[in-house]
Amino acid sequence: MTRARRSDRTVYLRSHPLLFVLLAATRRRPLLRLGRTVLVHHPDAYREVLTRVPLDRTAAHTTGGTAARLTGGSLLFDQEGAGHRAARREVAQLLGPAGAAALRPLWQRILDRHLGDLSAPVDLVPAVRELAGATAAALTGSDADPVRLALAAERAAAATARTHLPALLPRPGRARRARRAAERLQALLPDPRDAMLAVAAVNTTLAALPRAAAWCARDRLWDRARQDAPALAAELLRRTAASPVLPRAAAADATVLGHRVRRGDRLLLVARHAAQSQHDTPTHSHATRAPFGLGPHSCPGAALARAQLALLLTTLAPHRPRTLRTAPAPAAASALPAYRTCVVVGGPGRGGQPTAPAPPAGGLPPCPSPSP
Repeated sequence: MTRARRSDRTVYLRSHPLLFVLLAATRRRPLLRLGRTVLVHHPDAYREVLTRVPLDRTAAHTTGGTAARLTGGSLLFDQEGAGHRAARREVAQLLGPAGAAALRPLWQRILDRHLGDLSAPVDLVPAVRELAGATAAALTGSDADPVRLALAAERAAAATARTHLPALLPRPGRARRARRAAERLQALLPDPRDAMLAVAAVNTTLAALPRAAAWCARDRLWDRARQDAPALAAELLRRTAASPVLPRAAAADATVLGHRVRRGDRLLLVARHAAQSQHDTPTHSHATRAPFGLGPHSCPGAALARAQLALLLTTLAPHRPRTLRTAPAPAAASALPAYRTCVVVGGPGRGGQPTAPAPPAGGLPPCPSPSP
């Protein structure tokens, strides 16, 4: 196990220990039923559930259902049928390649301001938080300060996650705290329905980008980043799997890899294992896309996330930074496994300043491009 992989595991072990132990202990079972909850680990089972099994997007203990009840109204993607498809098409335009291209100058200004000089240590987390908040503001039309918007989205997500993640002890008042956090976020948005969009944009970015950059630094992949940042970004997003578990619910009876799934079953889709994040070389063709779902239930923001990370890697690569210190965010502060701090500094002999391109590095494992 490489240093980068060992370090990234601590994000789970320290911020979400119970969840990580549960997933690790059961990962060799393609599907495992625990009462009315079904853990889905195997990549083929994961794909079957997302492409063949009807899912209830507003059921109890699912992400969409919990968010809808906390906010007391409809949210983006809560619609059914044609309304749902129309909402996805509208957001896909904002989050697709054209949307990423329009946001790129904004992202670059933020990254240049924070990371233009790495001669002294710099914490990546505040830079990524502003990047995420600015993205959420642009997507929702909010005029709120980007950092304030990002913090509100982080707190709303963390409070909401605690209402449906497993816990050893009861958490009295958690629903009330989650509702208040959601209300504070909605107050910053022109349309309260966009709360889900803001939460997804902010929290996925904060969970993925610092961890991926730290992995790149610890495994010394900066030459690869300079050669093909988009391919490396896709591979690092597979390895880190920012959203390790997708809580869903079955809307009809079905059979998945010979296992019966009943209507109303709670499905915990382990995206981390479907993406084969525990392996350096995946064996399933859809592993790179798995962290963002598959088929009709794929995340419309996948292209945006890859573009953000590719730009971050491109910005950092000339400095060849090394990681000085990382600290996982506690579960109380983050819905997803993430860093609270990720301090980097320019590589030895570079003074943190960009340099001429280095020759291609040999011996690096291939980083497959994402499948269309």
